[in-house]
Amino acid sequence: MSETNAGDPGRTERRERFAEEARAERPDLALLCLLLGAEASPPRPGDADPYGVDEAQIELDRLAGLLPYGARGPRVWASALAELLGERCGFAGAARDYERLDSSVLQQVLRRRRGLPILLSVVWIEVARRAGAPVYGLALPGHYVVGFGDPEEQVLADPFAGGAPLSGQDAELLVAGATGTPPKDLAPVPARPLETVLRILNNVRAWAAARPERTDVALWALELSLLLPSHPARLRLERAQLLVQRGEFLRGAAEMDEYAEIVDEVEPATAEAVRHRARAARALLN
Repeated sequence: MSETNAGDPGRTERRERFAEEARAERPDLALLCLLLGAEASPPRPGDADPYGVDEAQIELDRLAGLLPYGARGPRVWASALAELLGERCGFAGAARDYERLDSSVLQQVLRRRRGLPILLSVVWIEVARRAGAPVYGLALPGHYVVGFGDPEEQVLADPFAGGAPLSGQDAELLVAGATGTPPKDLAPVPARPLETVLRILNNVRAWAAARPERTDVALWALELSLLLPSHPARLRLERAQLLVQRGEFLRGAAEMDEYAEIVDEVEPATAEAVRHRARAARALLN
């Protein structure tokens, strides 16, 4: 994956579109993921669709058109998706996919048919939704799967495993394996689109954190997270610290001061510590 497209003249417009979609009454999960993916991908010069956003939407439509017409019942839908996406198309994941940034990029997941559990689940959700299936994502601790039908009697499937069906006990074992801790009273509820997008961005940030040379990726993931209408306030401080790490001392210090103002009333000690960091950042210019 190449460096983030610094100086990209279309970035401002894409981010405005991302922010607008995030605040829509019914946010479009696929579009948000594709705009996220555009941050990670180099543009195709001279292409009317330089980041493959329209191309990916067309591919999702095409896959939905391959599902059997008139499928009925959550188990039938889950089986049809597993047969199409898991068996015929080969969408699945493996441990090595966690090492790749493009495993979090929907455009690349559609092309490679490999990805993280959450991105493979997005493919399932968007293909099934277009075909009229009662589908939703389930953000289990440490793993993301899909559900079909009434949440009270949901049918679960794991796209990372090619669409393998999951019983309630299977889901508990999956969570225990991913987190190292047996879950208590696991009662998965449908994840909202913005929750899913923030979780994807968290994955991108974790990928970048393990690679200190990729602060460019960490920065755009933070900036997109901050465009979501609901996000942890600490991300503002994290962005300020990252700017200082990248040598943008004045910008980072200014954002630390802004964060200190936000938390001053409820956490004055934290605010003072952040102001101290801001002064230290400015001192690096001397």
